Amino acid sequence: MLSGEQRRFLTARRVAHLATADAQASPHVVPVCFVLTGNNIYITIDDKPKRQPGSALKRLRNISENSSVALITDHYDDADWSRLGWVMVRGRAAVLVSGAEHAEAQRLLRARYPQMRAMALERQPVIAVRIGRVTSWGNLEAGSVD
Repeated sequence: MLSGEQRRFLTARRVAHLATADAQASPHVVPVCFVLTGNNIYITIDDKPKRQPGSALKRLRNISENSSVALITDHYDDADWSRLGWVMVRGRAAVLVSGAEHAEAQRLLRARYPQMRAMALERQPVIAVRIGRVTSWGNLEAGSVD
């Protein structure tokens, strides 16, 4: 599904933007840390304060109402527009709260982001994006890391 070039580009990026929409198709976009493995992208809810205790995040509420999501990551170079590029994936999202896939996703995210190693991620949900479509544009050279 992902070309090698698209996979390398995604793997080289450290942040992406996740777009969700509620049942009325009202969009919501947030920056996220992510990990790509196979044809899945995993995003954890980390321990940084985001909301009032007891209330679900908008992205999680949206996924429960409408599982269609998009995730985009890009490279921008103000001095050299020949280096611009982006990859967007679309698919269905599921929220994982426990189990082997949840544990493996948290392990992969901790390995990718040292900041997460001290966080109690095992009790946090993981968004699993099942990639359905991939679109890309521009210069996808993985060496042009942000």
